[in-house]
Order: sequence, then C-alpha cells, then structure tokens
Amino acid sequence: MKTFEELGIRPELTSSLKKMSFINPTEVQEVVIPLILSEDDVTVRSKTGSGKTGAFLIPIIDRIEKRSLPEALVVLPTRELALQVSDVAQKMSKAYKLKVATVYGGASINVQINSLKMGANIVVGTPGRILDLIERKDLDLSGLRFLVLDEADIMLDMGFIDDIKLIISHTPRSRQTLLFSATMPKEIVELAKKYMNRERKNITIGEEEKVTVETISHYYSVTDQDKKFAMLMAYFSQYKPAKSIIFTNTKDMADRIYATMKKNGFSASLIHGDISQAERERAMNAFRGGENVLVATNVAARGLDIPDITDIINYDAPDDPVAYIHRVGRSARMGKEGRAYTIINDSQKRLIREIKQRANIEMVRIEMDIDEFADMKVVSRGMVRREDRRGQGSTRRGDHGRRDTGRRREGNYRSRQYY
Repeated sequence: MKTFEELGIRPELTSSLKKMSFINPTEVQEVVIPLILSEDDVTVRSKTGSGKTGAFLIPIIDRIEKRSLPEALVVLPTRELALQVSDVAQKMSKAYKLKVATVYGGASINVQINSLKMGANIVVGTPGRILDLIERKDLDLSGLRFLVLDEADIMLDMGFIDDIKLIISHTPRSRQTLLFSATMPKEIVELAKKYMNRERKNITIGEEEKVTVETISHYYSVTDQDKKFAMLMAYFSQYKPAKSIIFTNTKDMADRIYATMKKNGFSASLIHGDISQAERERAMNAFRGGENVLVATNVAARGLDIPDITDIINYDAPDDPVAYIHRVGRSARMGKEGRAYTIINDSQKRLIREIKQRANIEMVRIEMDIDEFADMKVVSRGMVRREDRRGQGSTRRGDHGRRDTGRRREGNYRSRQYY
C-alpha cells in the first residue's frame, strides 16, 4: 500500500491528513488520486463507505491555485451531505487557508452569497441552490477547473439530472469532470459520455455486483404489525447496538417511534422532511456526539458519513432494494463491521428475495423472544406532543431551495414517496 506522499500529495496536505487520521489511502483513493493529479476525467463506481470523498477532495485541494473565482464545485444530492463534505474540505485545506462555501436550501441565501463574495475557492452544494445562485449572478463558474458530481446515482433517483445538465452548461469546457457513484446505471454512464471532454478513465473498485460492503451482516424477522415495536425492543435487548439508525417510511411513524423511544429511556434524535434545517443540524450533532439512536425517514439514507454506526434497523421495510442498499450503507463505514436488521410481515417476504438478488447478499432470518416486551406499543399520533417533535411543522417554502422541492421529494425511490 502506498502512502499519500508516494501518490504525489504535497507535505502540507499530508500533514493535515494525518491530523484527521488519514494515515494511508483506501483502495479507491490509491487508484483515483493519481488520475486526478494527471488531469484526467474520471468516473468511479465504488461502494458506499470506501473513501470516495477523500479520493476527490485530496487531489483537488492539492491543485487549487487560489484564484479569484471558484476553482472547484462539488454537487451533492442533499444538504446533510453538502455540510458533511464541506466540513471535511475545510479541515483538509486548513494548511492552505482555502475558503470553502456551502450552499443549500433551507438556510439564508444572503449568508451564502456573502460567503461567495469573500472569495470561495471551493463551492459545495445542492443542485437547486447552486442554480438559484447562478441565475442571480452570485455564483460565477467561468473560472471553474474541477466539477465533482458525487452520489450521482442518488441524484438520478431524486430527479436532479436536468439540473445537473444546466449547471454543467455554465461551466467551461476546459474543466476536469469527476463523477462518483455507488452504482452506475446507464443514465449515469450516458451523462459521463456526453459531458466529459478529456480522456476519461472508468474505475470500478470491487466486484460490480457487490453494491453493499461485505462487512455488513444482514438479518430479518417476520412478525405482525402490532408486534413490531416489541420486536424492535427485543433486538435492542439481545444485540445491544452501540449506535443505530432506525428507519421508517413516513414522517408520522418517525415521530411516533422517536416519542416511544424517548418514553422508554433511550437517548435519541429525529430527522425527516418536516424538521427544520437548524433542528436537523442539532439532531445530527447530538447523534454524532453522545446519543445512540437516530430515528429517520430516507432523508438520512443518502450520504451521511458517521463512522461509528453499528446497526441499521428497518422498522419499516423499504419497498425497493435500492432504498435498502442506500439505508444500510450508513453502517460499516471504512471497513468497519456493521449489522442491518429488517422487520417485515408475511406479505413482504418477496422483498427479502428481491434484496438478496439485487444486492447479492445473504439475509438470515432470526427469531426473537418478544414475550418480555409484548405489552410495549408505539404511541398513538395524538400522544406525540409538539415539543417531542424537535421543531417540526409545515415546511417553509425556502426549506429546500426553489428547485429542491416538488418532484425532488426527499427519499423518492422509484416513485414512492418516503418523507
């Protein structure tokens, strides 16, 4: 295994990487970093959690020239992922004193405009807000050298492809284009062929059919609807997950599971489409800190990088194997081990077969002793107090940015709406 120095990264950056515990490059970083340093266009298909963010940020930061206009634009599907990548970029580039601007819906556009006016070297953001700023002439991409499309398959699922094409039209043809994705559907391949102008290198790390990391163990149980919470409690009792995300299919069920977990003494946070951006950030900071349970809809299934998540629990099974893949990708990050546990009813056994086939994994059925928890039920809607819902309410018009609403519904997988 090569070191970052041997890959050609400057000493100032390698020093910052060591402080962030980036000691040795991952497989995808070892392969991709030299290609980006050589100014090739690159498409990369690599599993979630394999180190793709470092694979593009490290060589970009190494090559930034600190010009007056933004040199790098990183486009991501969600505000949470934008904040996450921006934070990593700021830490990595500290020695170079680069300026990183983060732009996304749900936050003050004026604050974001001011950060751009201060001379951003790297802009990280979501498609809707990026286009808003371009049309307002507050974001000038005429000097762009690096365009990164991260989590490309998720942006396809969310309906962002037309916006991506429009963003690309505002960038110079001389740019270097870098596309990263956990899967590579034909629409993404066609996008790369059409918009990459240089010699293009296609990189696949790991076997093509392995879309989830091999260090995740997959389990499921079958029960009736009214016994699901007892099954959940039995899982916690038997497996004792250290840090887990509990996924539901609706905002209402997320509220109810969150309230019930709090009622039973769990340290928990909550995020879904009706939670304000400020509350989301507080919830995620609490979860990254001491809290050990996050209750969420699919809004949390896309790109969150919290290294120590041990368990993904599908309280509501997704109706689509793709959604399952994105959910369980939050566990077993960077080679660590993790578990995925799904609760289904008899009518959903077909879904287990589809997931096994699509993700090429084994899912083991486990029997849980729920007698001890038989009387435990999820609280009713009426018992979910407003103060239990961490700032929920009707979503403000600006919460997602003008283009981040409507057809780009949070968690929209194959036309089913998961808020």
